[in-house]
Amino acid sequence: MIKLKERELLLIDKMKKLISIFVLIFLGSCTSNTIFEKPKNLIPKDSMSLLIQEMMIASSSKFMKNKNNQKKLEYMSLVYDRFKIDSVRFQSSNLYYLSKIDLYQEIFEDAKISLETKKEKYSTLKKELDSLKKDSLSKIKKGKIINKDSSFKKKNFTDNLLKRELNN
Repeated sequence: MIKLKERELLLIDKMKKLISIFVLIFLGSCTSNTIFEKPKNLIPKDSMSLLIQEMMIASSSKFMKNKNNQKKLEYMSLVYDRFKIDSVRFQSSNLYYLSKIDLYQEIFEDAKISLETKKEKYSTLKKELDSLKKDSLSKIKKGKIINKDSSFKKKNFTDNLLKRELNN
């Protein structure tokens, strides 16, 4: 009877050691080894931020009508062409930056801030253009006749204003 209890105790002790070894192996395998090595053709951090900005604009413009009243066009290939990269290079750079979450978050924060400043700039430009249109419409409603030359000058003025803001 005593030998049987000793055997049971030895077996329980061996099982405890075996379980502790499995737990240690499990915990050791759960460490984060997801940092990829730096690709040879890594897109620089500032270019990646600009690229992500353009990609966000392209993805949101997918649901807007363009000049030809077309919707659901794929603009990502145009973004890749603009930055002279291909989707594979973007994918490898994106995976690398994803593995370094602090850098990736920094890139997205830069892109977000830049997009917000662009949004503010274009909203003020839109307000200026709307006020010019409103002023010209109010003059027409008051009965003031505008000849073709002056309306042509106003159109050129608004076009030039828009081009100037887009270039800046």
